[in-house]
Amino acid sequence: MRRSLTVTAAAVLLAFATACGPLPVYYKQGAEVSRLQSDELTCATQALKDAPVANEIRQHPPVFYPGRQVCHGGKCYYRPGYWVDGGIYTVDVNKPLRKRLEKSCMASKGYQQIALKRCTQRNAAVPAGPRLAPLSEASCAQRTRDGSIVIRTGG
Repeated sequence: MRRSLTVTAAAVLLAFATACGPLPVYYKQGAEVSRLQSDELTCATQALKDAPVANEIRQHPPVFYPGRQVCHGGKCYYRPGYWVDGGIYTVDVNKPLRKRLEKSCMASKGYQQIALKRCTQRNAAVPAGPRLAPLSEASCAQRTRDGSIVIRTGG
């Protein structure tokens, strides 16, 4: 029970940290935003063809908690040990290769992957232009509802 709570807490913290941390984006100064989105989709699709999803089911090892002696008011008894099964989870073993293929494809088109801070509500009000402008300290990125990423350079 305690182990599952620890794993759950770690997963929540990781999700929170990744939602607040910098956002990885592809960037090529002066490129048309529509062309960037088209190139990203093309590279992601090709990477998925070359390294398709290959899920494997795995299990964490079980954990044994040894028994112990418990005494109250001079009466003692032995509490037996018990096993807690390891959780079952799924891993896409091709995901790292797929990411490398996508990154290589984007690099061949002249893009580099960078990490930009996430936009605040104030930054999000600044409209994004049709082309990727030079980066500055005020540059930020945000994910849209359709999953694409918008780079904003004003603030």
